[in-house]
Amino acid sequence: MGKKVLIVDDSNTMRKIVARSLRQAGFEFEKLLEAADGQAALEVLAGESVDIVLSDINMPVMDGIEFLRQKNADEQIKGIPVVMITTEAGTDVLNEALTLGAVGTIKKPFTPDQVQEVLGQFL
Repeated sequence: MGKKVLIVDDSNTMRKIVARSLRQAGFEFEKLLEAADGQAALEVLAGESVDIVLSDINMPVMDGIEFLRQKNADEQIKGIPVVMITTEAGTDVLNEALTLGAVGTIKKPFTPDQVQEVLGQFL
């Protein structure tokens, strides 16, 4: 049975690229959900159970770091694994994401092989 995946990115194009990369990496999912920022992602998670969240860091309204903080404060969703998919080169921001509970990071641009390598244990 496929998994439920939430892709969080302010770019509609990037959300489509991530979805395509998941398929190219051989992952099957039952449902693919999308959100344009962290606030929208929290709203999706309030109504849907998902197996994993793939989130950008730099977004308007609520960035990926604040999304992690707020997700961790909610007992209902704090256990959902989050992988950050970002152009962020600074190790400070990536380390902060990992400290806040992100289970991995994927740097943009990425290949389906990189997606498979990082997400294989979760999907």
